[in-house]
This record gives sequence, C-alpha cells and structure tokens, in this order.
Amino acid sequence: MSTNNQSSWQAPKNWESRPVCVLGGGVLGRRIGACFVAAGHTVRIRDPSQKARDDAAEYIKTNISAFTALSQREKGSVEAVEDFAAAVKDCWMVIEAVPEVLKIKEETFADLEEHAPADCLLATNSSSYKSGEMVGQIKDETKKRVFNAHFMMPPEAVIVELMTSGYTDQGSFPFLEERFKEAGLHPIVALKESTGFIFNRIWAAIKREVLSVLAEGVATPETIDSMWREQYGSPVGPCTMMDSVGLDTVEHIEQHYIDDRKLPTYHLDWLKDNYISAGKLGNKSDKGGLYKPKASGEGTKLLLLNVGLGEPLRGKSQKDIMNAGQVLSFNVDDRNARPIELVGKLALPDGIYVSKKTNRIYWTNMGTVKGNGGSIQSSKMDGSDVQYVLKPGEIHTPKQMVIDQETDQIYVCDREGLRVMRCNLDGSNLETLYRTGNWETEQEKVDDGTYWPVGISISKKLGKFFWTQKGHAKADEGRIFSANLRMPENETPDNRSDVEVVMKGLPECIDLEMDDESGVLYWTDRGEIPFGNTLNKKQMIGPAPEAEGQLGRQIIAQGLGEGIGLCLHKERKCLYVTDMGGHLWKCSVDGGPKEKLYEGATHAYTGVTFYQY
Repeated sequence: MSTNNQSSWQAPKNWESRPVCVLGGGVLGRRIGACFVAAGHTVRIRDPSQKARDDAAEYIKTNISAFTALSQREKGSVEAVEDFAAAVKDCWMVIEAVPEVLKIKEETFADLEEHAPADCLLATNSSSYKSGEMVGQIKDETKKRVFNAHFMMPPEAVIVELMTSGYTDQGSFPFLEERFKEAGLHPIVALKESTGFIFNRIWAAIKREVLSVLAEGVATPETIDSMWREQYGSPVGPCTMMDSVGLDTVEHIEQHYIDDRKLPTYHLDWLKDNYISAGKLGNKSDKGGLYKPKASGEGTKLLLLNVGLGEPLRGKSQKDIMNAGQVLSFNVDDRNARPIELVGKLALPDGIYVSKKTNRIYWTNMGTVKGNGGSIQSSKMDGSDVQYVLKPGEIHTPKQMVIDQETDQIYVCDREGLRVMRCNLDGSNLETLYRTGNWETEQEKVDDGTYWPVGISISKKLGKFFWTQKGHAKADEGRIFSANLRMPENETPDNRSDVEVVMKGLPECIDLEMDDESGVLYWTDRGEIPFGNTLNKKQMIGPAPEAEGQLGRQIIAQGLGEGIGLCLHKERKCLYVTDMGGHLWKCSVDGGPKEKLYEGATHAYTGVTFYQY
C-alpha cells in the first residue's frame, strides 16, 4: 500500500451546512457527537438500540456545556436516528464507534460506501485496529477517504490521533486538523500506520508491565497508583485508568497486540482468570475490578457553583453575561472527572446546600446586584424540577447559605439587603435574624462593604449562628460575628444584644463552616496575601491550641485564587474549597499542602457542598 500524496484534494462540498454522523451511541460515541455539536454542527447519532439513542441524546443535552467550554462556539443540534441510510445520506463526515470487532467494522465501511455521499470523509474510532484493516470490501477510490480518528475520552481528554489507512489522501489531514480544533480537540497526526497509534502503543507497554507486576504479587493496585501519582504528578494511576476503561476492553485490546506482535500471554491469562471470568470488569461492574467496588454511601459527589463571570464575553449581551451561572456536579472519586452541568443560565449563583429531608439541591442567585432581584431556587438531585423557594423581590442579594437538617430551615446572608435571614425549605416563615441597616433608606450602608453579611454557618451545640462581614478590599476590615439562634425576648434584628465579634481585622473573610463535633470554625478568605487567599480555622469549643498563637486562628491552606466556598467532609478529614480563579481544592483539616482536583479555565467558582451516594 502507498499513501496518496496528491495536493489536489478538495474538501467535501458545502461541508459547513452538512451534518456529521456518529455510528454508535455508546460511552465514547455520544462524547464524539457532543464534540461536534459543541463546534456548531448538526450531529446525527445512529444506533439500532432505542435506549442507546435516548441515552446518547440525553447525555449530550445534559453535558454540552462541558464541551462548549472547550470549543468556545455556539452549540449546534443533535438528533438520534435508527435508519442507517437516512443517518449518513448527506453527511460530510461519518465517524464509526461500533463494537470493536473487525468483521463488523469492515461491513460498516462497505455500507458507508453504498449510502454515504461520494465526498464524505469516513473515520474509524477504533482504539486497536488500523483503518487499513477495514477497507478490504471497498473500492480503492473510497479508501482515499478512510482514516483513523482515535478519540481519547472527551471532554476530560481532548487528544485525537489521526492516522492514514495507507490509502488516505494526505491533503485531507490539514482540513481535518482544523475541524477537530474547532471542536476544542487536540488533533495529532501519526506519520505512518501503527497498531496502537502513538500514545496507545506506549500506554500498552505500561499496562502490560503493570499487569505483570500485579500477577507476580510484587505490588497492589493502590501502591502502583500511589507511586505513579507521586512520581509524575498525575491525578490518576494506571490501575484506576484500567478500571475506568473496563477490564474487558483492556483484555480485548491487549489480545490484539499479542496477536499482532507475537507477545507473551502470562499477564493476560492472569487478568482473564482472576477478573474477566469472574465478571470483575472495573467501574462498569458492581463487582469492581482491580479495585473493590465502593459500598453504597461511600462515594462522594460535589455540587459547585460557577458564577459564570469567567466565560468568554465576545458576542454576548449584558443579560447573557449576568445569566451564565451553573450548578455543576463533580465526582471526586473519579480521577478523570470534569464538572457536569445540572442547571444552567442562572443569575450569579453564590451559595449551595443539600437537604436530607427533601433530597433536593438548594442554591442562591444574587441576581441584579444593584436591584432587589435575588432569589433562592431548588431542584432534584439530577437538576430537574427547578423551583423557586424565594422569588426575585423577596430577597435582595443572597450570598452563602446553610440548611439546618434538624429543623429544615435555610439560613442565608443577604449582602446588599444588609441582613441575615431564615426561612423554611418552601420559603415560608421568612424572617430577618439580624440587620446591619435598612437597604431601602440607608444607601450609604448598602455601598459600604463593612455592613455586608456574606458567609454563614450554624452551631446547634452552641445554639448560635455565625456570619461574616467582609469589609473593603485591602483594608483588613473583615469580621466574623455570632448570635443566638433564638432571638432574645423583646428584641429585634436591629437591636439584639447577643451579637458578639468572634474575629476582626481579617483581610476579606467569606464563607464559614462550623463543626460541632470538633468545636472548630472554618472559613475562607479572599483578601490579599499573606493572610488572605487562605483557609482558616479557629477553636470555638474547648481550649484553643497553641497553634492559634498571636493570630487567634490557624491558617491551614494558602495560595487560593480568591477563595469563596468550602465544605467539610468529616469522614475524609478534609475540606473542599472553591475559588474565583476556577480552582477546586482538597485541603486537610490539619493543614499541609492542598491538592488541586480541577481547574476550569473559564470558570469562576463560588459555593460548594457535597453528598454521598
């Protein structure tokens, strides 16, 4: 075989207005489809299974924001169809993601030759087969349009390896590179045909040795992954990655390498005997894989808010910019995870919490900061059934919030409203607990950050609620206050006598989290370094440790990018912290180096909470 090097190659006619088709609506097929929807194309997902079609369409609808964050383009549309000929009839590119069986793939390309347009580019997403192995049933002229497009796992991994079939017209590759870049992907062209392309060929050797180390009893998956993460600074190790892909897929790919290169089979025999035959296929199996499955309730997912102010501004109206907020879900147990949108187009969301009673998510929206347009909303855990708890006009600029799981009440700070408030989960019995001023008559206080309540937490053991008033930037005016949960008799939110100053002279204290069990109050500070952009703690119950020293607090993490949200995970002895720089951090309750779990290039995070599944 020889590669066609003609320079007269022509792009598919009117490709800009023609669809892209993905054959196969599985885990990777739906992600490939989402990439091209995010690039602005009309995408057809073809799968013979109604469930696969429905799941693929729902996945793209639910997760498209993660893909448009990569492409920075207006999204296109998606439709899922059953009929093969109808799916491909007018497409400029078809990407097959059908089962990894060579016979099926050969027949697929024969069908494409018959039903797809004569200028349509034909790609295989095969992770192990060369496209040159699939073209035996098609004409030489058609072979010039066939190539490998090996996607990793977008949106988490955006590399796509492009490779010739041995016949592919080389003039098509610059065009393809541009189209894939428009989808937010990173195309890399292999210089010649190679089983395993570039990365997978190298990665196969690593997997092979990892399985051999396990088979020989030299180390455990935990040890291997721990060493890998420490040595290479990677968030995930090879054993975790194999479980994520699926051990049956690992076995199938490795068998292909063994057949192609006449390699030993000891490591693969061990995998088959100990895992594959027992149905231990990794994350897709309730029996687990190299790692044991997590018991129900042991997994943790974060819910975090992207306020939306870090998104690209080009071509957007003021209304679009101020209504780009999101409720995002993030699985901290999946090292490959990216935040997934549950709810979008929110008006500057800031605080978030989950009610155990209703099993719903609750969050605040600041709304139009200059007006009385804030709100509190709730949804089911999957982001559906969004409802108002407090409608715009009922609260001014709600910031951080907390839910008392015993009384099922929401406590919330209303910044420009100059008050701390409380209501039931349905918004009833709304009351003001403390007020720094009257926003309707005292504009000078509305304009003064020292009067702004921002972060909030409660202590049932102490019978108190705590809140922050952050003060002006670079002024060290931040303060933390406390007052009793029960209003003193014959007193009002304006004159209550039980208000105490817990801390003062802080850079810009923001959100709070009180742990009654340890008696410790935690908070974030978005102020200037060295004391700002920190995570802090202070002993509120029992004797203060020496470590609090002259500061009256301990700084347990530094270097946040304008730290905002935090939530305490007592079982894991850590705090999850978010910042306006788009970082998600994991910090030890005892201090020490923080771990970056994720960085969203166009995200600006505010509130964060978690739930277990």
